[in-house]
Amino acid sequence: MDWMNQAAISAQKSDAVFFYVFGLSVVFLIFITTLMIYFVVRYSKKRHPRAEQIEGHVGLEIVWTAIPLVLFLSIFYYGWTNYEYMRLAPRDAMAIKVTARQWSWSFEYPNGKQSKVLFAPIGKPMKMEVRSADMVHGFFIPSFRLKIDAVPARTNTTWFQATKVGSYDIECTVICGVDHSLMLSKVIVVPEDEFKAWYFGGENAPEPGKSFRANEAHPDLKDLPKGMAVLTVKGCLACHSVDGKPKVGPTLKALYGKEQQVFVGGVAKTITVDDAYLRRSIIDPMGQVVRGYPPAMPKTQLTDQELNEVVRFIKTLN
Repeated sequence: MDWMNQAAISAQKSDAVFFYVFGLSVVFLIFITTLMIYFVVRYSKKRHPRAEQIEGHVGLEIVWTAIPLVLFLSIFYYGWTNYEYMRLAPRDAMAIKVTARQWSWSFEYPNGKQSKVLFAPIGKPMKMEVRSADMVHGFFIPSFRLKIDAVPARTNTTWFQATKVGSYDIECTVICGVDHSLMLSKVIVVPEDEFKAWYFGGENAPEPGKSFRANEAHPDLKDLPKGMAVLTVKGCLACHSVDGKPKVGPTLKALYGKEQQVFVGGVAKTITVDDAYLRRSIIDPMGQVVRGYPPAMPKTQLTDQELNEVVRFIKTLN
């Protein structure tokens, strides 16, 4: 399970604070319970039928005040220094713009590349600049013990340095609407060379981590139409429904052959949805924005075969 993984330095530091506080709690639970049992037996009415008035003990009062104070300050210091560590990203960290919206995540890299999943090289610091396009969301990576709010009109920052290659869940921790539970994504941590090949490789460079992404949490994809499987893996169904249900983007049901009003360079045009339109919308979503919907769709990298399967599947939804 992701919460059991320690896949980043932030997870190691967060767990260290947790187990420090947990360990102290267990020790004092045992200590106090033992003292309670001892006093109940030692000073029972049977042993002391006549009660004695205790006036106080200055030394004892100083001890039981000083020890909790020192422990509290140690917990505060330990937690605060780790919090400061997570707030201040190294200067050489790569800054990623993380945008949350109902109900999906998108990631933009310094060179302009965009993706629905977050790609990260192992051992390199990655700075997250988190914002929201609509309402409050919660950006949470359990395996990294990383959580920060995504707030409209504000940018919150945090960072991580992954220590294990693999695929890790991204979740939203704020109930943000009917499809909150579907607001999921992944962090794909790969070797640095593989990340660089994708990052500097142009628009058609293969996405990193395909060797293990193919076996991710979609065991039933083999039973889906190929186009539906592509839409699922790429995260397209977070914004587009296939059954007519309203979402952030237009529904794909009965879309093919429909007349659609779009804005091209700020000018409204009426077009008929055909193969060419669907391909342009996927490859360059900002080139023609449908009236009534936000210009929020990031570029989605598809192979020619995947693009063909998606277009073919959309045509069957009429």
